[in-house]
Amino acid sequence: MSASPQPFDGHAISPATAAFLGEPHLLFIGGEWCKGRAGEAITSVDPATGLPLAEVESGGVAEIDAAVAAASRAFAGPWGRSSGPERSRLLMRLARLLERDADIFTELEILDNGMPGFIARLTVNNCVEMFEYYAGGAFRIEGTTTTPPPHVTATAEALTYTIREAVGVVGLIVPWNVPLSTLVLKLAPALAAGCTVIVKPSEETPLSAVLLGRLIAEAGFPAGVVNIVNGPGETAGARLSQHPDVDKISFTGSTEVGRKIVQAAAGNLKKVSLELGGKSPVVVMPDADLDIAIPGVAMATFFLQGQNCMAGTRIFAHAAIHDRLVEGMAAFVQSFKLGHGLDPSVQFGPLISAGQAARVCGYIENGLQQGATLVTGGGKLNRPGHFVPPTILTHVSTDMTVFREEIFGPVMCVNRLETEDIEEIAALANDTVYGLSGSVWTRSLSTAHRLVSRIRSGQVSINCHGAIATNIPFGGYRQSGWGREFGKEGLDAYLETKAVTARL
Repeated sequence: MSASPQPFDGHAISPATAAFLGEPHLLFIGGEWCKGRAGEAITSVDPATGLPLAEVESGGVAEIDAAVAAASRAFAGPWGRSSGPERSRLLMRLARLLERDADIFTELEILDNGMPGFIARLTVNNCVEMFEYYAGGAFRIEGTTTTPPPHVTATAEALTYTIREAVGVVGLIVPWNVPLSTLVLKLAPALAAGCTVIVKPSEETPLSAVLLGRLIAEAGFPAGVVNIVNGPGETAGARLSQHPDVDKISFTGSTEVGRKIVQAAAGNLKKVSLELGGKSPVVVMPDADLDIAIPGVAMATFFLQGQNCMAGTRIFAHAAIHDRLVEGMAAFVQSFKLGHGLDPSVQFGPLISAGQAARVCGYIENGLQQGATLVTGGGKLNRPGHFVPPTILTHVSTDMTVFREEIFGPVMCVNRLETEDIEEIAALANDTVYGLSGSVWTRSLSTAHRLVSRIRSGQVSINCHGAIATNIPFGGYRQSGWGREFGKEGLDAYLETKAVTARL
C-alpha cells in the first residue's frame, strides 16, 4: 500500500505528482505491470525530510528471469529486425512524452533523491535531449567497405563489408545519485542500437524508472523491449549480472560493486561497461583567474552535494594563491542555502540516506584525527533529513585517507602545492587508483595543455570541471571503469561489428 503524500518541508507538490505517488508502483515485464512473487516492497523516502513517499514493488531472481525471457523473445521477434528509422521514431515519441511530463519527473527526482530543483530540472531536460540525440544516431548506424587481399579468395574478385548489429539483451544497472539521467544515458543508445533491455534501478531511488516505464508503454515500444525490475542489488542485480541469456551489462556505481559484476559476468563472458568511482584532481596554478576558479573549483566538489563520481575532491592549490582560494571558496559555500529541493532558492540538498551521511561524517572525523584543519562545514546538521554542509579541509597531505579514498559526499581536501614543475604536478595528480575526471586552472594555454596531456584520466577540463554533455564521450581510466558513455561512443557500446566477405 502506498504512503499518503504529505507537504514536504512546507512545500507542496503538484497534483499530478501526488497522484503518481498514491498509485501502485509495479514491475514492468513483457509489456505488463505485475507484482513480485515474494510480495515484498521497497519504501522510497524523501531524504530531505525522512518522510515516506511511496512503496514500490520489489523483484528478485524469478522476476529477473521473467524479464530476461521477455527481452529475449522481443529481440528474437520484430524488434531484432527493426530498422533505424523505426527505432528513431519511437525514441522521438518518447522524448516528446518526457518533455510533456518534465514537471512531474523533476519533482520525483527532487523527492526521491534530494537534489536541488535546478539540478533536477537540468537533468530532466538533458534526458529529453539524449533521447533526441540517439534517435538521430539510429539513422547513422553504418558499416564500411573494403577489398580483401587476393589470397583470401584465391585471387578472385571479392568485396568485404561490415554490418553493425545490436549486442542483444542488455542489463542496465542504475545508481541513485542521478537516477533518471543515468538510466536514459544507457537506455537511449541501447534502444537506438536495437537492443532489448532489463533495467534494475537503485533501491534508494526507484520512482522515476517506474514513471518512465509508463511513457515507454504509451510511446508504443513492443512488449518486452524494455523491462523494469526494481529490487535489491544482492538478488535482482546479482542475477541480472550473471544471467546466461544476458549479452551485456552496463553498470554505474562503486568500484567495489563493479568488481563483483565483472566476476558474475564471467560465466558467459558477457560484455561489460563500467562507470565507477573517482577521486578527481583539481590543479590550481599560481596564475589562475580566481574570479573563475573560486566558484568553479567549489562547484567541482560540491555539485549535487559531492555525490557524483567526477567530483573534484583532491585540490592541488599552489602556495601563491592557496590562502586566497580557500578563503574565497569558504565564503562561496557558506552562502549556499541548504534545504528541500522543492524550494527554488535552495542550492544544496541532503545526502541520500542516514547511512551515507554517517559514512561521510566518518571520513571528516578521520581527516581531522590525521591532522587536517577544518575551514568550514563539519558533521551532520541537527535538523530533519540527511544534511551534511559543504566541508573544506586544509593541511591535507597526500597520504591521508580522506585524500585517497572516494568519499562521495561534500568534502573538499586541499593540498598546498609548492612546485610549478609540470612533471611533479602530474605525478601528484596521477597518484591514485582512479582516473575519471580532473581539471586544470591557469591562464597559460601551454601549461594547461601540457598538464592535460599528462593527467591519466578519461576527462580533463581547462578552467572548468566536469564538462559533460550528450555529445561528449565520458568514462574512466584504471579503476574508474571500462568503456565510454554519451556521444557516438555511447552508441558503439551497444553494437557488434560483423565482417562479410563475398567472392564475386
